[in-house]
Parts: sequence; structure tokens; C-alpha cells
Amino acid sequence: MRKIAVTVLMILFVAGVAYAGNYEVRKKAGEYDVAVTIDKNPPVVGDNNITVAVKDASGRDVTDAKVKVDYSMPAMPGMPAMNYKADAELNGTGYKTKINLSMSGSWNVALKITRAGKTSTAKFTVDAK
Repeated sequence: MRKIAVTVLMILFVAGVAYAGNYEVRKKAGEYDVAVTIDKNPPVVGDNNITVAVKDASGRDVTDAKVKVDYSMPAMPGMPAMNYKADAELNGTGYKTKINLSMSGSWNVALKITRAGKTSTAKFTVDAK
């Protein structure tokens, strides 16, 4: 009986380690390399803090852009589409904001970077638990 208890605890520990840490996505947005970090892995229903690092073609941090996060879930039977926006603010060399995922499931995220009058977009999905 003791061996079973120890085995179960080890499995729970390993599962916890697998889910620990941040959720990370790397994408191209036009000429920019974008790294998105969400503080929960997997993202959860409720508040999730996002950090966005934007680098130009030469690998330098972009700190003079406007960064917006648009996130949505398409309409489903008995439920209208959900569309939200969050403006990210410069914090050091990256941009930070918070998104609130109102229900579990697949969310579409469009990261919009506007610099010198030109907007570039990186798109990805996250599955909220």
C-alpha cells in the first residue's frame, strides 16, 4: 500500500512539473520576431499576464511601437462570438498586458504591432483550461 501511495505522489509531482512554467509562443509579424510569454501554462479561465518581446530584423529590441492584443472565440451554437482587446504597455524592453479569458476552450490571438504608421500582425491560438 505504501508503494502505491509513493508512486501516486511521484506521478502527481511529475505532472505538476510538466505544467509548471510559462506558456511561450514565437512568431514572425512582418519584419519583426515576436516572443509571447503567458504566465500560466496552460493559460487559464480568468486573468493571464502576457509579456511580448519584439525584435527588429537586426535583433534589436523594439521599444517605440504600439502593441495591441486582440483575442476572440468564435460563435458557437447558443453562444455569440466573444471579442476583446488589450493594449500592452512598454515595460523595460518588452510590452506587458493582461487578458481575461472568460471561458475554457480555444482562443484566437492576434498581436498587432504598429510602428512608423505600419501595422504587422502575429496570430496564434491558446487553449484555456
